[in-house]
Amino acid sequence: MRIAITAALLGACALPALADTPEGIHFAHHDWEIACDNTRTCRAVGYYQAEEPGNPAATVLLERAAGPGRPVTATLMLTGFDGKYWVPKTGNVAMRADGHALGDVTLGGDDMQGTLSAAQLRALVEAVAGTGVVQWHDGEQVWTLSGQGAAAVLLKMDALQGRLGTPGALLRMGSRAEDGVLPALPPPEVRRAATGKDEVVLPPATRAALMRELRGTLAEGDCEALGPDDLSALPLSAGRLLVYGQCWAGAAGTGTAYWVTGSAAPFEPALVTTDGSDHAPGEIHAYRSMSGCWESTEWVWDGRRFARTRQATSGRCGTAGFGSTWNLPTFVAKVMPRPR
Repeated sequence: MRIAITAALLGACALPALADTPEGIHFAHHDWEIACDNTRTCRAVGYYQAEEPGNPAATVLLERAAGPGRPVTATLMLTGFDGKYWVPKTGNVAMRADGHALGDVTLGGDDMQGTLSAAQLRALVEAVAGTGVVQWHDGEQVWTLSGQGAAAVLLKMDALQGRLGTPGALLRMGSRAEDGVLPALPPPEVRRAATGKDEVVLPPATRAALMRELRGTLAEGDCEALGPDDLSALPLSAGRLLVYGQCWAGAAGTGTAYWVTGSAAPFEPALVTTDGSDHAPGEIHAYRSMSGCWESTEWVWDGRRFARTRQATSGRCGTAGFGSTWNLPTFVAKVMPRPR
């Protein structure tokens, strides 16, 4: 099934709570969204208020690792009328919430990001969670952050990390002890295994037999144009092959199907993905981009299977240059080097 960058990515798409599963979540509500990975690190993002082509835009990323006493970092990014990063003349933009001046935010780097102070962050949260207005200005242009959906997203962030009712909660602070906050979970470890690099020649009879078995791993309608002559193979380890061929083509690009198989019949193929973009020795990558936003997944060969090592999204597809602004992982793993 191909990676689809659709309303499912942009709308409410909550998955099971992190406390009960090693998977992450991605959830969106109006102009805010949240992605938490399998370690319980959460990233909440808010966007500009008006979604019209050519309008200057603002977006803010709030990031927090799991565990008691962990701070929140807040990063600001702005664009101008042409959708490019805004470069203020002085390097700073002034921030205000509900008309109250909150000092400057310094923008810098290749993508002109700026870090909010703790006081600016607290004022932002209080404003967007209610009916307040948060703005930045540089004497020429004013950027307004939307508060629509903020309360639902920030409450979910606190709930998923077990912070509700604690002094460190973003919303619904209380006196409950911080030691009850959910701890960070360690990422799974994936150790690379050695693989071959030279393509394996598949005789016609082998291709035909292999194709028959590959078909049994596919859903109806998948990879309909893929034939025996389209297959390629690379050596893995312990008599295993990486077999692949183009599965589909469409507006989001092309998708390659990848299987782990035996080197002789019966091949007993195990499907990794039908949405692959490219591969390297011992690695498979799936990357899809459409309308300025993207989704990606990565796998690494561990000697037994291709283990997933990362899954992420850029989040919301915007009309003012913010389709690929943030990197929001929902699954991470620690890739260990192969033994020497």
